[in-house]
Amino acid sequence: MSRRRDNFGLNITCSFCGRGQREVRKIIAGNNVYICDSCVKACSDLLRRDNINQNIHLKDIPTPEKIKKYLDQYVIGQEYAKKVLSVAVYNHYKRLIINAHSDITVNKSNILIFGPTGTGKTLLAQTLAKFLNVPFAVSDATTLTEAGYVGEDVESMIQTLLINANNDIAKAETGIVYIDEIDKIARKTGELPSATRDVSGEGVQQALLKLLEGTYASVAPKGVKKYNTQEFVKVNTRNILFICGGSFKGIEDIILKRIQGGGIGFSAKLKDTSRDYNIGDILENAEVEDFIKFGMIPEFMGRVPILVPVRDLTEDELLRVLKEPKNALVKQYRKLFKLENVELNFEEEALRLIAQEAMKRKSGARSLRAIMEDIMLDIMFEVPYLENIKSCTITRDVVLKKGKPILEFEKRQETA
Repeated sequence: MSRRRDNFGLNITCSFCGRGQREVRKIIAGNNVYICDSCVKACSDLLRRDNINQNIHLKDIPTPEKIKKYLDQYVIGQEYAKKVLSVAVYNHYKRLIINAHSDITVNKSNILIFGPTGTGKTLLAQTLAKFLNVPFAVSDATTLTEAGYVGEDVESMIQTLLINANNDIAKAETGIVYIDEIDKIARKTGELPSATRDVSGEGVQQALLKLLEGTYASVAPKGVKKYNTQEFVKVNTRNILFICGGSFKGIEDIILKRIQGGGIGFSAKLKDTSRDYNIGDILENAEVEDFIKFGMIPEFMGRVPILVPVRDLTEDELLRVLKEPKNALVKQYRKLFKLENVELNFEEEALRLIAQEAMKRKSGARSLRAIMEDIMLDIMFEVPYLENIKSCTITRDVVLKKGKPILEFEKRQETA
């Protein structure tokens, strides 16, 4: 019987965790058995998790085709990446069904998205989470360190996911975590051994292994201080989908070196070193060994088996990014002007010049907003508030800073 008498009378302890009355809020007594409120909550969460897994049905999971169609509304280009991601996410949630109803366990396949900056890696992950209506958390790998060192430990991303799930553990355990700048935690290659630990590089990769594979992470829910460990909850990462993203600048040289030696198929096209190759074509030939040479440890790569390359955006694709997605920049600025009852228009040639400038800056779609903000600053300061202004048209001369926008005013009705 889990109780003992001390100098202050009867001290009852929880039969499950062994904590006493002074350590918990409440202890419920049964037939010679006692359970504290924390263990009751843990049991309740466990039952809810099992219930959620049991109630997931195949008909509730959108097909890869539907997932890709939704991605098409927000992400321009990257057809191959969208197709791979759609199938991977669909299979991930099918896995939850199989593992809930079968004695056959299907292992998790996390995802690694890699390619040039400004090509939509983070946007792809965010859009997936929005479509699937699951909790989503973004973490920057550059802020992570091994536990015990200054910086964020790897469990912090699970805490963010739990907070975004409104402290619902069961929902958090079927969410998506996007780890950005994952290439920045590559171990140092080609350097002499250091006397200090690589706590923000290889050390973080080692710390991430258990989370990626599946473990119980102890985290503080929203509203609980991190140092109050008694109120920490355990989140099982077994069914959390981890999507890692990084530019991996320079990995194309590693890939080229491997495949330029000859062979058949695509590698045969790369023998001529005198010509320039599209980086997207090169990245599509990436293999695990290339990332290991870059500085990722084999154990980490074994836990992100799905490799998704993204390509540099072309000028035409950048032009489409400006106009077509549901949250396109042109639509955003038009909405802002509409609040002032002003119609905002862009000449096609003006938008083309913006796309060309973005190409020169070599930072993909990310540079489009900076260019637009620079062009629109003076216009947004003055134009929407002009008396009787009806419309404003941005021309090529405005983009080139050689002229003013074309303004149209409402005609005043003369009184007799």
